[in-house]
Amino acid sequence: MNYDIAVIGGGPAGYVSAIKAAQGGAKTILFEKDILGGTCLNRGCIPTKTYLKSAEYIHAIRRAADRGIMLSSKAFEMDMGKALAEKNKVVDRLTSGVGMLMKSNGVEVISERAVIKANRTIEAAGQTYSAKDIIIATGSEVSKPPILGADNGAVVTSDEILSIDYLPEKLTIIGGGVIGVEMAMVFSAFGTSVTIIELMDRLLPTFDEDISKVIHKTLVQNGVSVMTGVRVDAFEKEGDGVAAVVGDERISADLCLISIGRAPCVDNVCEIDLDTQRGFIKVNEYCETSAAGIYAIGDVTGKMMLAHAGSQMGEIAVENILGGRQRCDLSNIPACVYTHPEIGCVGLTEEQVKEKFDVMCGVFPFSANGRALSGGEGDGFVKVVADKKTHAILGVHIVGPNATEMVNEAALAKRAELTVDELADTMHAHPTYSEALMEAAAAALSRCVHLPRQK
Repeated sequence: MNYDIAVIGGGPAGYVSAIKAAQGGAKTILFEKDILGGTCLNRGCIPTKTYLKSAEYIHAIRRAADRGIMLSSKAFEMDMGKALAEKNKVVDRLTSGVGMLMKSNGVEVISERAVIKANRTIEAAGQTYSAKDIIIATGSEVSKPPILGADNGAVVTSDEILSIDYLPEKLTIIGGGVIGVEMAMVFSAFGTSVTIIELMDRLLPTFDEDISKVIHKTLVQNGVSVMTGVRVDAFEKEGDGVAAVVGDERISADLCLISIGRAPCVDNVCEIDLDTQRGFIKVNEYCETSAAGIYAIGDVTGKMMLAHAGSQMGEIAVENILGGRQRCDLSNIPACVYTHPEIGCVGLTEEQVKEKFDVMCGVFPFSANGRALSGGEGDGFVKVVADKKTHAILGVHIVGPNATEMVNEAALAKRAELTVDELADTMHAHPTYSEALMEAAAAALSRCVHLPRQK
């Protein structure tokens, strides 16, 4: 029952750190009370992307006639039972794959809830385990707002809505963040009448403002009703459905999806007092908590609630446990939203840069990109934000085709501390979507070839 490293939580942060620990020669054990893969594989990234791919097929069918593909009928019927089965098949394949990775790397997996006791001991299902070092990777869970009537059975979270086997006629989404806009894209494509209610004055309020405008316009064009700058006062039962009360207005629906954020999973995880901040476990730049020999990574720290950010934190924590001293820098971590068009961002927004630097900014629209136009995907743009003095790239923001793939090149350029000059001078293959990144960098220098000459 004695181990070098014990990991609590089997999501992308936890299972990656367990594998890295085992590869580094540490005797490793991992505790997961649910299913390996965590929120990402089971109730988040992978399920939503599976549904979004189906929505992409529907958009292609609707636009087929523009390309001379004349269908006998544009009508289609959405079988949510089959869609759910396909989603579950993808999830099962990936979660079983994580289990195989645990086994092949010699990581012992305990499928029980674990509680950290004194002296770095862990209790699970009546058994006691000890470890030299412990990594907390318990992740996060959906949070429900303290709104009257939120316990109505027709008020659901992303966990529940990804498991329904029927198509609601009307869906109200509370929260216009990443989950909200992705679910709006999915269900509006499937044929549901969707309304988004967002408290802030715009959708995706943490993203570049120009990106928010593009997504707002796209959702409205797809038939989604968008309400911003308003608060839901209560939920009221209405037949088998629910009504969201907004001032004097009632928004009726079969289901209401709550997507206002996530809270850390910290209850009954550790009996040792750890420093926290807004409920999240506080860690230093080495992923260490306030207790010696206990580390925390991923969503439970509130640092950057993305699966790949958690994985990087896990690798850093393990490296430090095994004798290294590596700092955790998440400033070059890209963020993606899988709407149509896609969003990919890394670094500071234009607004954030203006607060600290004299900014230079270049924007290149996909409407001037040959590959995008030939694919009928001319909406969106690439924006490169840089320091006017040093020309250092401080942020890249993309909304358009293949944005979630293109942003990785931008992240590499930023991490390598390239200047906009170097990015603009890096010849890209033609015709490609990623040419827009090169052109945006050139636009920041007022020497973009494929835009009207700037004064």
